[in-house]
Amino acid sequence: MKVYFDNAATTQIDPEVIEVMLPILNNGFGNPSSIHSFGRESRSLIEKARKNVARHLNCTPGEIFFTSGGTEADNMAIRCGMIDLGINHAITSKIEHQAVGHTLEDLSSKGLIKLSYVNLDDKGNVDLDHLDELLKTNQRSFVSLMHANNEIGNLLSLEKVADICEKFDAIFHSDTVQTMAHYTFDIKTINIHFITGAAHKFHGPKGNGFLYINENVKIKPLIYGGGQERNMRAGTENVYGIVGLSKAMDVSYSDLDEHRKHIESLKTRMIEGLKKSILGVEFNGESANIEKSLYTVLNVMFPQTDIGEMLFYNLDILGIASSGGSACSSGSNLGSHVLRNIGADMTRPSLRFSFSKFNTEVEIDYTINQLKSLFS
Repeated sequence: MKVYFDNAATTQIDPEVIEVMLPILNNGFGNPSSIHSFGRESRSLIEKARKNVARHLNCTPGEIFFTSGGTEADNMAIRCGMIDLGINHAITSKIEHQAVGHTLEDLSSKGLIKLSYVNLDDKGNVDLDHLDELLKTNQRSFVSLMHANNEIGNLLSLEKVADICEKFDAIFHSDTVQTMAHYTFDIKTINIHFITGAAHKFHGPKGNGFLYINENVKIKPLIYGGGQERNMRAGTENVYGIVGLSKAMDVSYSDLDEHRKHIESLKTRMIEGLKKSILGVEFNGESANIEKSLYTVLNVMFPQTDIGEMLFYNLDILGIASSGGSACSSGSNLGSHVLRNIGADMTRPSLRFSFSKFNTEVEIDYTINQLKSLFS
């Protein structure tokens, strides 16, 4: 049996998305920057997609810029947002995605900015009182905090952080890659300046994403070249990918409540099954708290065992795909920086299981039974 529980790394592309992309792959080859009919047709597809993404977020089309994915979008927001807006102090946490953490560390190491870290509790939740204190002593800062952690699933209140940032005239950027098209967004009601999305996290194609830039914020491009994306992101646009991203958002939001209910039931079944089957199993962060965590992610800490270091590979042999942390840091020998920075027991094996609408109860039960056998 083959089971895919690594949806936080990437998701299976939805058949409806493939269906709308195929005609463009076959015939929609015109360069969107060309002014002849072939180019105009491609340009029209991009602008329709832009309007559609903006509709889902309740913002204006002019605030959406297509990128190669979430990493580029985060880099653009941080590097251009800080440098072009003349901000030299950033506040983030030690459990952000590397697209944020490494970018800020690079700017700091070059002496371009001062970098502060907001306190976290032992579950990985942001201390909002400490954020308030940091902003009070470092006004006009750049705050970058993710909406939901990609490894432990902790959710952040964008509204509360936005209110704190507004009080101190701070710029607020949030990596929303894990939550985009899994939660609804009403940008006009939140005082936020940058958010990001990546199509492959919500059943769209890889290599496509976007950056929302608040219309009141004016920055320069990260990538220079032609005048694509209204002179904000050079490079010929991935037309079929952009159309696929737009369609993936449509599909996700059309049945959002139903899919969430299904996935939450799978996650609950996994939690209860592991508790009954494996003595001493625990859950990292808030991932087992249905109310406080991203419903697609469950991070499990297993008891110490001789097979601890091989647990991931044993599951892989059994046909079960999981993750030891972020897929973007695979190959690292340091272990999860997220678990390390929330004080998790690094001597015990931990795995992340992340679910999608395509998963089933049969797959949950199979995985629980296989894990039970490994620990018996």
